[in-house]
Amino acid sequence: MKKITVLFLLLSSISFAQTPGKVSFSAKIENRNSDTLTIYGPKKFKQVIPINQQGVFEATFEITEGIHQFNDGSESSMMYLKDGDALFLNMNAKAFDETIVYKGKGEKENNYLAQKALTDEAFELGLESLLEKDEAVFKAALEKKKSEDLALLEGSGFYDKFVAAYKPKIMQDAFMFQQFYTQKALAKKLEGIASPSFNYENHKGGTTKLEDLKGKYVYIDIWATWCGPCRAEIPFLKKIEEKYHGKNIEFVSISVDVDKDHEKWQKFVTEKELGGVQLYADKNWNSDFIKAFGINAIPRFLLIDPVGKVVKADAARPSSDELSKLLDTLLK
Repeated sequence: MKKITVLFLLLSSISFAQTPGKVSFSAKIENRNSDTLTIYGPKKFKQVIPINQQGVFEATFEITEGIHQFNDGSESSMMYLKDGDALFLNMNAKAFDETIVYKGKGEKENNYLAQKALTDEAFELGLESLLEKDEAVFKAALEKKKSEDLALLEGSGFYDKFVAAYKPKIMQDAFMFQQFYTQKALAKKLEGIASPSFNYENHKGGTTKLEDLKGKYVYIDIWATWCGPCRAEIPFLKKIEEKYHGKNIEFVSISVDVDKDHEKWQKFVTEKELGGVQLYADKNWNSDFIKAFGINAIPRFLLIDPVGKVVKADAARPSSDELSKLLDTLLK
């Protein structure tokens, strides 16, 4: 799942039309990640679709017209559903976004959403090169993208309620890209300087300071028990910890759970058998260390070198191949 798209998922389930209806949906998925598909939508809508004996996901169900999303157990994609839609989805889960193709009533709007996910991803990946340039260059690129997105939405003969529903989403996307760029730019400025410190409660007892870990690389996971994307990274983090066990690196997880969830954090760490150094931020989001890195969305990952300088203030996730590539270089 793309980083910035994760930030949009809560927005994607908003219903604009509030019109009830019924749709039929079927999907043929190569290299599927699960034997069920789940569609989420307005008013806490959730439809689980199991695979049948013919290898097809198929169901007819009632919906509230608006923007939905489907999840295949690993990744998600946005949809627009309205009364009378009859959609057939064909895709290969190994190339999730790149292979989504819809046929049937409602195909035009949903193929647009699938293609927009690709252009959004390309823009997000291009942010790294834009960080090397003046912010005015980024703002011009963002304005160009927003204008092109709006022109395509309004000039393609889409269903009028879909256009009305999705137009605010394009504006929200632009705002989120701006926030994402600002976060990335701040993280870039922090690289190479001495890291701010912390002194946090350790799940095993006592407290732990960043200085206690000097002499080793320190990979830090900023997370919370309520954060779904954070929990999704846990299996990958465990694999990374196992891969680099005995190497000159310490894996640290810092929870920003609020005070009332302190016991929940303690139980979660124990029950899920979380490894590494498990810490609890003193003032959650308002902790000095968290604020120093400008962290306002999680999960967020940091990498500190053995002398306490910031290597990456917005490091790759455990689920990304980029993390192993970087660590392999540093931990030769």
